[in-house]
Amino acid sequence: MPLEIEPPYREALTGILAFSTFEEAERTIKSLEIICRNYKAASDKKGVEYCRRIASLGRSRAELISRNKRVDLQKRLQKKEIAIWFKIWLETPAIFDDWLSLRKSTEDFRILAESENCSRV
Repeated sequence: MPLEIEPPYREALTGILAFSTFEEAERTIKSLEIICRNYKAASDKKGVEYCRRIASLGRSRAELISRNKRVDLQKRLQKKEIAIWFKIWLETPAIFDDWLSLRKSTEDFRILAESENCSRV
């Protein structure tokens, strides 16, 4: 079910949710963070809530794909990882960048990222 976004939020947020790859997921979360920070600075609670709802939708969709047995195992593992990214950002956005940097430096993530690169060839 698509998320209905009212104007004036529609312009900034429509089409922002993309997580086909780790790179897209990271770009999505960082864009949401910037937009959300701007809404917070303007005391715009509705804008902040839209950002959170989009991230929550991304998490839900990634989790759904990660549980779909018809999807390739590697793709399911990648979506499970991305769902965790959205979860971390939703729960503790202030530490997300540091957490992601540490996560991307792990051997587990490198193996997962390599499998993503191999599946695109």
